[in-house]
Amino acid sequence: MAVQALFSGLVVDEFGNPVETTYVGEEPCYVVNDQGFRRHIPSEQVDRQVLNLLREQMKGSEDLIAEQAAKMLGQEDIFSRAILANQLKNFDQQLEQLFQTGIPEAGRAYMGMMGFRVVINVHGEVVRVDQPGQIDEEGDE
Repeated sequence: MAVQALFSGLVVDEFGNPVETTYVGEEPCYVVNDQGFRRHIPSEQVDRQVLNLLREQMKGSEDLIAEQAAKMLGQEDIFSRAILANQLKNFDQQLEQLFQTGIPEAGRAYMGMMGFRVVINVHGEVVRVDQPGQIDEEGDE
């Protein structure tokens, strides 16, 4: 079970309205306003959809992503790149730990400032994920 909503503050409904985060018992939930009815959607249901989408986008590019991450971190040696690439290739194993530790608030704030948004419908289905630098269907950034 998830300890916290991973993308708290980054989730909006289909109309662009921010989605609240709350707990039902010990389970974190996103709360979508459905014409006055507050639908509580277990956050893990939404978070796993987003993480699966991100995993699919990374598949096959782990080495390139690791190389770029190493550059950003100033750790461009072969060992750092290998460690990062291994972590990305074992993404599934990292998910459970991520659900336990969560994404730090500063990390979520940075993601939001960069334009990262998760759009869900009233049933908790991910409609789309807006990512920084993502090219839309017309080819514009």
